[in-house]
Amino acid sequence: MSFKNITTFIQQTFDTEAFIPLHEPRFTGNEKKYLNDCIDSTFVSSVGKYVDIFEKEFARTVGSKYAIATVNGTAALHISLLLADVKKEDEVITQPLTFIATCNAISYIGAKQIFVDVDLDTMGLSPDSLKSFLETNCELKGNACINKTTGKIIKACVPMHTFGHPCRIEEIKNICDIWNIALVEDAAESLGSYYKEKHTGTFGKVGAFSFNGNKIITSGGGGAIVTDDENLAKRAKHITTTAKIPHSYEYVHDEIGYNYRLPNINASLLVAQLEQLDNFLKSKRELTLKYKKFFSTNNEIKFIEEPKDSKSNYWLQTVLLNDKIKRDEFLDFTNKNGVMTRPIWRLMNELEMFKDCQCTDLKNAKYLEERVVNIPSSVRV
Repeated sequence: MSFKNITTFIQQTFDTEAFIPLHEPRFTGNEKKYLNDCIDSTFVSSVGKYVDIFEKEFARTVGSKYAIATVNGTAALHISLLLADVKKEDEVITQPLTFIATCNAISYIGAKQIFVDVDLDTMGLSPDSLKSFLETNCELKGNACINKTTGKIIKACVPMHTFGHPCRIEEIKNICDIWNIALVEDAAESLGSYYKEKHTGTFGKVGAFSFNGNKIITSGGGGAIVTDDENLAKRAKHITTTAKIPHSYEYVHDEIGYNYRLPNINASLLVAQLEQLDNFLKSKRELTLKYKKFFSTNNEIKFIEEPKDSKSNYWLQTVLLNDKIKRDEFLDFTNKNGVMTRPIWRLMNELEMFKDCQCTDLKNAKYLEERVVNIPSSVRV
């Protein structure tokens, strides 16, 4: 099967010979209605009814008790780590195959990343690699997991559900519980994804979601923290609103806080987008079936399907080529012919900022880095 045939199939699937983006938003519901209502109310900033509506409906959607809206997914993850009591000089285990925001949020606190390998089927953090690292390099002293190499406390673990495919999050949670490590889920890409019928982002102490312009629902930006812990929810609300003590007119702040609240005008878009989530997910699964059938006869390109025990939102449709040379040829041909495709991220431990971080053997992550490509994945409704 030639790259030209693949490009033609994608053009036919999206019914256009014009430029096909990787993932564009769809505003086909009540977005304009709610947006105009928000504008007419003049409450367009961090206070307004749409923030409250969205937080309630989002918590219901994912099955958590509480949701706190934030200005973006990175902010949600930053605050989630603070809620997990991560402090400066602590260490946080995560995966090297992820978007930069995962590592940036850890760095904002002054904590240090430890990179463990991913699984080939999920592309997310491997519980086997995690378990091996902890048993080889760590010990429990009191209630603290101590890294014997550095002498530092490993406070949290941040797995990420890559492209919406759930990692083996239940096994990861069990390991974290044994080692007294807080589980903070980076669910930025996985709204609408489930592991063993439980929504991603709800397995750990806290979870973080993103509503960036390329996500399955969007307000141009936006994020959310979810938790079942009332005290953590109240603290998240407090420190994302500059830690201001509620008062009708006085400005009193009781700690260092963050201006991370989602504006009401953005929340109005998200309320409308959330109403359409089921249709978006249905459209993505229909696209998945088309791609799966098309690539089933291709020996050089493998279409990546949802892992065992999982239901994926298929946020970004993903293929795996035989090697880096073929990957680069595919990227070059498709992009030159009006079909946007993108490689997976550069491994975090290969970036200048994180090159001195402790790592396990990252052979799976490296294998995927050299072969994975995302292809057009937009909702088609």
